[in-house]
Amino acid sequence: MNNKEFVAELSKRLGKSSKETTEMVNSLLKEMTEQWQEGNMVAVQGFGILEVKKKAERISVNPTTKQRMLVPPKLVLAYKPSTLLKEKYK
Repeated sequence: MNNKEFVAELSKRLGKSSKETTEMVNSLLKEMTEQWQEGNMVAVQGFGILEVKKKAERISVNPTTKQRMLVPPKLVLAYKPSTLLKEKYK
């Protein structure tokens, strides 16, 4: 499902126009992004937790040349599904 299909389905379920629904989705995503930039996690009841985690630096080996490289630390978005969601798709 792409963004256009998602907005169309959501607007149908909410009984709102596509424009209003697009604005709501964009507003939600903007707020979530701001929270992650501040280092906060976003917990959605029944869905799970989204948070930014720091991956430590590590050494990587190129399998063809056997050359070792240092991979710098980086920030990644991590998702942990809720217990309800895990149970639903077991």
